[in-house]
Amino acid sequence: MLSPDEIAALLADLESDRVERTESTNNTDKFSRAVCAFANDMPGHGKPGVLIVGARDNGTLAGVPITDQLLQNLGGLRSDGNILPLPSIRVQRVALEGGEVAVVEVDPSDLPPVRYKGRVCIRVGPRRADANEQEERILSERRGRLITTFDIASAPEATLDQLSMRLFQEYRQLAVSADVIEANHRSVEEQLAALRCFDLNRHRATVAGVLLFGINPRYHLPGAYVQFLRFSGSNMTDPLVDQAEIDGDLRSVIEALYARVRANNPTLMTAGEGFQDHLHSAWPEWSLREVLHNALVHRDYSSTSPVRFYWFSDRVEVQSPGGTYGTVTADTLMRRNSYRNPVLAESMKTMGYVNRFGFGLQRANALMVANGNPELEFDIDERVFSVVLRRRQE
Repeated sequence: MLSPDEIAALLADLESDRVERTESTNNTDKFSRAVCAFANDMPGHGKPGVLIVGARDNGTLAGVPITDQLLQNLGGLRSDGNILPLPSIRVQRVALEGGEVAVVEVDPSDLPPVRYKGRVCIRVGPRRADANEQEERILSERRGRLITTFDIASAPEATLDQLSMRLFQEYRQLAVSADVIEANHRSVEEQLAALRCFDLNRHRATVAGVLLFGINPRYHLPGAYVQFLRFSGSNMTDPLVDQAEIDGDLRSVIEALYARVRANNPTLMTAGEGFQDHLHSAWPEWSLREVLHNALVHRDYSSTSPVRFYWFSDRVEVQSPGGTYGTVTADTLMRRNSYRNPVLAESMKTMGYVNRFGFGLQRANALMVANGNPELEFDIDERVFSVVLRRRQE
């Protein structure tokens, strides 16, 4: 965190491109654009950018109240899904001579270009602007030197002809602002690279590109499928009712799993007062969906093992390769989030499968309890992340 003296110095430096000041306390659009621009770090400072709420453009304090609600709203900019990939920010209230300000520190992203509602915002000197095509290319090429996650590494044999352009163009319509697409003069490779799905230096699709748009993702990533087994009883020795290996691009896999969830989830009736009977699912559908989302997005795609979706008469077990990641442990699972595959996490928001980041398992657990099911059970080690969803008991 910056000290009060450092913040006072930034306030006074009116020409700095590392600071933005605003008197407004409710202009979420302005806040988000500033965060996006600092995350892109177009000048290449390698240092955090700073948004100071409660200060005028001339560096003086505006005297506005810095409330807890304002701080919560600023902190929510990280996870509301409008800035992708997720920015790293820190929010604090700071007392200065003459009043208080709210300070948002934004770290440079390892996955540029960062977009806010489909636009790449950057700092050009002391002002903010939308990046042009050349500036986006610079950010895309910079990413190649900052690779830290497997999903943006290049897939060795994944040339452009291994990708479905139909899938890419459908996704691009969701991910990029319409007027930016209309003004486009870039090659397909550059368009893919801007979404972290193509490595311009190696002329290969990234792992995320293969998973999202690949014609045959399993050729490049042998473990990129889901093994679905439905048993007639509660043991793996019981006869199988249904089985499948579900593969293909990420959207096709998700939709196929949704269909099986709907087909296999029985509806139960419980008696209410008088003639009022109540209908319940044996498992809340959205709990099953959230657990599946978690398994597909956070699994280790370097493993040749699939995601395993085993449906028993009394429980559903979902196992994904790879244990917890980053700052998350088994003890902090419901309080923290780290992303093994941040581009895939971004794609889930872009395609409308998640509304907000970091709350999937919490939501799944809450829906289980509300439906009358036991809470989620976890079995996690360094190689496998397993979730058990117990059936509602009448």
